[in-house]
Amino acid sequence: MHYLSWILKFLVFVVLFGFAMHNATPTELHFFLGYAWNAPLAMILLVFFVLGAVFGLLASFGQVFRLRRELVQLRKDNKNTIAHTPQSDQILEQPKDAI
Repeated sequence: MHYLSWILKFLVFVVLFGFAMHNATPTELHFFLGYAWNAPLAMILLVFFVLGAVFGLLASFGQVFRLRRELVQLRKDNKNTIAHTPQSDQILEQPKDAI
């Protein structure tokens, strides 16, 4: 299975590398206010893919931090609950009417 994973990664790399080589012609990207950027199409696509991934990670940080705070609070509550429970022999005591 490990070899299959490496073969699949290599094939994806070869396909993406071929895509980049076929799209190596300079492309002009026009921004607002008259700005323009000349770069190969593959590089433009890579830059915007990376920017999208970064913005996606930044958007998820709020939820990650909220969940971490909630986990810390739940662990603290669990620790306090365990400390205030009665002794284990009282909990596991058999009922009086048991055979």
